[in-house]
Amino acid sequence: MTIKQLIEKTKPLKVVGDDSREVKGIEIDSRRIEPGFAFVAMRGTQTDGHQFISKALELGATTIVCETVPEALKEGVTYVQYESTEKAVGPLATHFFGDPTKRMKLVGVTGTNGKTTIATLLYEMFRRFGYRVGLCSTVCNYIDGQPIPTECTTPDPITLNRLLGRMADEGCQYAFMEVSSHSVVQQRIGGLTFAGGLFTNLTRDHLDYHKTFEAYRDAKKGFFDMLPKGSFAIINSDDKNGAFMVQNTRALVKTYAQRTPADFKARILEESFEGMNLSIDGREVFVQFVGRFNVSNLLAVYGAAVMLGQEPEDVLVALSTMKPVNGRFEAIRSREGVTAIVDYAHTPDALVNVLTTINEVLQGRGQCWTVCGAGGNRDKGKRPLMAQEAVRHSDRVIITSDNPRFEDPQEIINDMLAGLTDEERRTVLSIVDRREAIRTACTLAQPGDVILVAGKGHEDYQIIQGVKHHFDDHEVIRECFGLSETTE
Repeated sequence: MTIKQLIEKTKPLKVVGDDSREVKGIEIDSRRIEPGFAFVAMRGTQTDGHQFISKALELGATTIVCETVPEALKEGVTYVQYESTEKAVGPLATHFFGDPTKRMKLVGVTGTNGKTTIATLLYEMFRRFGYRVGLCSTVCNYIDGQPIPTECTTPDPITLNRLLGRMADEGCQYAFMEVSSHSVVQQRIGGLTFAGGLFTNLTRDHLDYHKTFEAYRDAKKGFFDMLPKGSFAIINSDDKNGAFMVQNTRALVKTYAQRTPADFKARILEESFEGMNLSIDGREVFVQFVGRFNVSNLLAVYGAAVMLGQEPEDVLVALSTMKPVNGRFEAIRSREGVTAIVDYAHTPDALVNVLTTINEVLQGRGQCWTVCGAGGNRDKGKRPLMAQEAVRHSDRVIITSDNPRFEDPQEIINDMLAGLTDEERRTVLSIVDRREAIRTACTLAQPGDVILVAGKGHEDYQIIQGVKHHFDDHEVIRECFGLSETTE
């Protein structure tokens, strides 16, 4: 592809140099540049990519995409200037990798909680229906069964388009992806064409980045603003922010709910820690999921599958065979009758959802223990709220480390304890070592009790002073219960 072909769908301010030059690759990371590549200099939140233009040129870049053209121009190099390279990089990457979302149907899932479960279940379901499918998620990316490790919910535009391009090249007919608020604001999904979008819910999260709840909410809305005519938008009408999301969308709007009128409805007929009997649009189905929040997730999956042309009966059969996503309300049972629940809940609202579910199923027949913490170098405002909700909805609470990152874990715990009264603090244990905290809960819990180990879910690591150490809640619980890795 030539430079002229690469930029033909965008509007650069100017091009300095030969635009017939061949572009062999495109990168925003100067360390990945190879001879003949285009380097896109972006002004990020931490560093300015323009500082690395000289490094990219040393490694053989022959095209520089930038906002400020360097004063000293290198011979044999073409410079393409844009008002905003952040806005330009998505469309450039999409075009370079063959417009992958024009070759398959891409559905995005956004909201605070439930994104991973919904995207993953749709991926699994459509594979069961016989399609080749791709997945972009917090846990792992997949190209029709082939795992591709992931570092964040939504990758940078070039990594994302490279991945989507591989999916399309390998015959994927559908792709499902989580759409983070960061990715909308930072234009990571720019240039992509979505066949549909789903909204789950909105509660406090990522305020370390967005600063205000309104900015966070508006970022989510931005995803629905960009949906094209002919696509669909499915919103959770039980959430008061659902209608706000689609105020300006061009997509066909559908709703799902448990409590309010909606296009897709469900209610719980019976539930236990093994699963629930549900009524979905008047049809009864047993699912291996627990909790009202999971009913909402399953409704979103059901609605999306139906909007993508699948028969409702086939969708319900598929839902009845599916299991929870790794680290999302996963139950591990000891031989003595203690149940441990591993869940990714790392926001106050998510914690309430999981604890409410546990208490509804327990019905006072055992105690609810909660082991939780809060991440370092993230929104400090939610730390006391996490502790308050844990105490309010649990019989016993142990506050411990999550991913302290570069912060002192004891200081994070102190921030959480600051949200409690003196009386509440006397009832709470605080144990900095997460392994020891889980062991303590497993040792003290009695038959019939439930232990919620919250915050990390699928993660198999802890980040302490910037160093990633292996740590898996599942492994620690099974070790405490005396279970092998394959036993529950």
